[in-house]
Amino acid sequence: MGLFQFLIILQGTVAFGLVVTILMQRSEGGGLGVGGSPSGLMSARGAADFMTRLTSFLAILFISLSVALAFVAAKQSSGTPVDDSFERAPVEAPAELAPAQEAITPPVSDDPLEAAAAAAAAASEEENAE
Repeated sequence: MGLFQFLIILQGTVAFGLVVTILMQRSEGGGLGVGGSPSGLMSARGAADFMTRLTSFLAILFISLSVALAFVAAKQSSGTPVDDSFERAPVEAPAELAPAQEAITPPVSDDPLEAAAAAAAAASEEENAE
């Protein structure tokens, strides 16, 4: 079993433990902004609570494992591009269509005004031919 598979299994175990730990905690009445008591999570007693500390530890472990999994996945897949479209050869037109394509393509010029005039002339010739 590789490192990636081990980290995936560990990540699932930590996620399950985090969900169970969160569900086992008693509600303090502060859910969705509905009041709450001054002896809630931010008090000395609430911060020292075992379940709160366990939840914090599991959350930090979950985030750390997520970052580690991202690094391992990136290292394993380096060298294989996600998009390999730039490596494919361009598709060429069949031989019988190539002269027709050249006839409607305006000549290329370095002067933008001259190129625009040539394109306009080619467009008007096409309209007149129809």
